[in-house]
Amino acid sequence: MNKFRWTAAALLAWISTDLYMGKKAHQKKAEDFVPPEVTSGEAEFFMHGDTLFSHMLKRLRASDCHIYMHFYIFRDDNLGSEILTTLIQKAEEGVKVKLMIDWAGARISLQTRRRLKRSGVELVYSQKPKLPFLFYSINERNHRKVTVIDGEHAYVGGFNVGDEYTGNDPVIGSWRDYHLYVRGIAVAALGRQFARDWNAACGEKLDITMPSFRPETEIPIQLLSTDGDHVPNHFKAIFKRAEHSVFIGTPYYIPGADMHREVLKLARRGVKVRIMIPKNPDHPLVKDAAYPYMPELLDAGVEIRQFEDGFFHAKFILIDDKIFDIGTANFDMRSFYINHEVNCIIEDEAWIRNVMSRIERDFFTYGELITYETLAARTRWERTRTSVANLFSSWL
Repeated sequence: MNKFRWTAAALLAWISTDLYMGKKAHQKKAEDFVPPEVTSGEAEFFMHGDTLFSHMLKRLRASDCHIYMHFYIFRDDNLGSEILTTLIQKAEEGVKVKLMIDWAGARISLQTRRRLKRSGVELVYSQKPKLPFLFYSINERNHRKVTVIDGEHAYVGGFNVGDEYTGNDPVIGSWRDYHLYVRGIAVAALGRQFARDWNAACGEKLDITMPSFRPETEIPIQLLSTDGDHVPNHFKAIFKRAEHSVFIGTPYYIPGADMHREVLKLARRGVKVRIMIPKNPDHPLVKDAAYPYMPELLDAGVEIRQFEDGFFHAKFILIDDKIFDIGTANFDMRSFYINHEVNCIIEDEAWIRNVMSRIERDFFTYGELITYETLAARTRWERTRTSVANLFSSWL
């Protein structure tokens, strides 16, 4: 028994030291905050997975040069198999296909991996665990989702690849997420981000060319890529520009004390703040970790609603109907300080008005209002889970 206790204590000490020192090393190598890269193009908004992936598959099947695809999660299920079969067919036709998946999110069988290799599809895993900070590296995930086709078409947003993202999971039900299809100069910026991640994952450098297509009507698009840093700086910067309203959509509201204060400051200076979160979480403890923030939010007049028509996975911030931030960063500690993310910022009022009407339908039609009564009605077991979630909130 004593030997077991010593072994467990030694393992716990190793993990704790690894996480602490890994975080310090991560923070030390973080570069100074650089504002988003300014570019332009046209962007089409998607909020349903079946529509998005139907659109994407059509573009994949028409590809004649290259396909660069990166997802955080990629499952070898019905949707994943259809996409992988398309990638294999294109590689056999001579199209250069590079598929990158985060190490922790890859769910592809050995048999399928062999098929990919035989066809010429290059598959690599990003963010593999490594020494000296093994446990920290397991936590540091590449959460980006970027697809670039022929240097002319790009996709970026919250959807991963799996049947649940099309609403076909019998347990989760319908799935709400937001994603963009991009054309124009902005495609090259997303291509360069893929190239940086590909180089970091396998050491190969890719040449990214400028797209030939220029939309007749372009909108300004800014691209912000972060590697476990600077998301709070970016959000604070756009919060300062808010005059009337701020609308935050996130599957996980676990901002930490600093960013929570920023939200409260908005409400207290007269800005109307609305927050949309899911009613039914997809991971243990994440919703429980959000509850401690809610009394202060309600006290400040923040309107909080929980999406009840399936699962809400979208990540966005809308400022005054003038600034729309959409991408992969959640409003949580992982996206702020650990994960690698990419966000697009669009400032075009006509484009935003069109998208906003669809988002507000989610908020008011499918959003159940959270009140003081909602919080008071939580069971003892739910309150116990919140206490446990607080212990791990910096890693959620």
